[in-house]
Amino acid sequence: MSYKLNHSGSRRNFIKTGALGAAALSVGLPSLLAAANKIPVGLQLYSVRQDCEKDLPKVLETVAQIGYKGVEFAGYYNRKAEELRKMLDANGLVCCGTHTPLETIQPQNLQATIEFNKTLGNRFLIVPYMDPKTKEGWLAMAKLFTAQSDQVKAEKMYLGYHAHSHDFQKLDGVSCWDLFFGNTPEAVVMQLDTSNCMDGGADPVVVLKQYAKRGLSIHIKEWGGAADAVIGEGKINFPAVFDICEKTGVTQWYIVEHEKEGNALDNVKRCFAGMKKLGKV
Repeated sequence: MSYKLNHSGSRRNFIKTGALGAAALSVGLPSLLAAANKIPVGLQLYSVRQDCEKDLPKVLETVAQIGYKGVEFAGYYNRKAEELRKMLDANGLVCCGTHTPLETIQPQNLQATIEFNKTLGNRFLIVPYMDPKTKEGWLAMAKLFTAQSDQVKAEKMYLGYHAHSHDFQKLDGVSCWDLFFGNTPEAVVMQLDTSNCMDGGADPVVVLKQYAKRGLSIHIKEWGGAADAVIGEGKINFPAVFDICEKTGVTQWYIVEHEKEGNALDNVKRCFAGMKKLGKV
């Protein structure tokens, strides 16, 4: 995801302000995994954000009909947690993550974030964007996540960080990604974004191998190819990506995201078909 968003849709504001939380599992992920012996496939709702702003209940219904098992929020469209949970339950969907702004995991806000996501039934609190300009800044973020991960873990939830292209730039010869994940415990989830990783000049296969125990949730997003290319139509070696995720045995969700041209709902339907062609659904 190329970030910026708020509770009603603007991602930039959402990253700066908001309140989320993560959850004690109450929606049955193990049963999803056991049912087909496959990693379940969810959708990042940022892919269809304009449709969500117009008619969120209808979007969730459509997403479920396409075949997605869960959704990851990036804003709540002025809805309360209880209302969102009812919509998910009505469509048989799991909340497979929330992209929650850095502000919401600060000590003064973390408990409220946790409580919100308990209601959603979400276990994955993923901070979508950080951009410290110095090595010291990244190390300070690593220290914050390390401290907060204990409180999140106590709630049987995960705290994590989502990849952007700038995360793979180097400071004093070390990538920002390595500065952060090299100084946080394994309890801090690495949510790689395959496209953003490629944009940053890194190889998602290499990154996944390096942090093999951290990839509990991964964004599956195409890179390269035609302007409207969906999963399987670009240049990412998805079979190799999937092979690592499945061999490590830690990945719990494939989360599809699409940001290319075309009708958003049609595109995420095509992405799901691409996942099917690759044998993932």
